[in-house]
Amino acid sequence: MQTGFAYTKFADRLTSIAELSDADLELLTAMPSAIGHFAPHEQLLRRSDRPTRCCLLLQGYLCWKDDNDGQITSIYVPGDVPDLHTIVVPRLDARLTALGPAVVAFVPHAFFHEISSSSPSLQRALQLLGHAEASCLRNWIINLGSRDSLSRVAHLMCEIAVRLQAVGLAKDDRFASPFTQSDLALACAISPVHANRVIQDLRRRQVLRWQSRTITISDWQALSRIACFESDYLGLRTHAAPAPRRPPPSIAAPGEIATAG
Repeated sequence: MQTGFAYTKFADRLTSIAELSDADLELLTAMPSAIGHFAPHEQLLRRSDRPTRCCLLLQGYLCWKDDNDGQITSIYVPGDVPDLHTIVVPRLDARLTALGPAVVAFVPHAFFHEISSSSPSLQRALQLLGHAEASCLRNWIINLGSRDSLSRVAHLMCEIAVRLQAVGLAKDDRFASPFTQSDLALACAISPVHANRVIQDLRRRQVLRWQSRTITISDWQALSRIACFESDYLGLRTHAAPAPRRPPPSIAAPGEIATAG
């Protein structure tokens, strides 16, 4: 069992949405966890599983995928607990998958029940975490149902950047890419070829650079306008948008495209 790193990531996530006292945070230090390492596209949970512990993401990205067509229905960043709902209903209707290399802490359901009983603030924080999950899902539906492909991709990039910043990541408007080109297509309900065209379009507009496995937002204001992005639905206590960055004088090199999956 390991606690330190897992505790820090979980504390970062909870304090991004709720005000917690030192005493509340002290309760989190007792969190038991077994650490697991996963390869890209390796499954952590299957539809038939009945888990007794939750997956706290420490490094990398996870996603829920539909069993039938592989459609990605949500993406998670470090500090997230994708299967928090299983502490109430230990039943799954999709599969939890690593998008790239991922490190996960497995935390027993009993721990979440214990901290909820010990601290009303932590109980509320967990409720807010569930509410944020539901809000993201509603926005995901809007993204797929109402926005064009350019706005879909731009919105997803904005959301991931803000969520990473909330837990101390994505500094300098740069973050590790959560997906291959094929993953991006599955997340935005477009073809891989179309996904590549959209990325090329965002590059030509000089708002985004995607080189190998790193994404850099070159012009936050322009990207958020394309996406019609507002971060309120994420439920964050504070959010400072990435500092406006002047677009580079020339278009990025041809090699800066999404990695094919």
